[in-house]
Amino acid sequence: MSEPLSPSAALLCKLGSIIVHAEEGLSIDGSEFDLAAFRSLVEDPEVLAWLKAMDDLALLPVKR
Repeated sequence: MSEPLSPSAALLCKLGSIIVHAEEGLSIDGSEFDLAAFRSLVEDPEVLAWLKAMDDLALLPVKR
């Protein structure tokens, strides 16, 4: 990933979907399908590359 601060439209859609599936999965009416979709998107190679690039720039919280 060359420019993590200017992600592609496809990556933005994936990041938005991660947020929506996380919100749905954690809601009172959430389902395992939302959490499965969330997990799948979090493991997407493009998402992982973006997360690494953002981490390299120290723009993400440090995992405990």
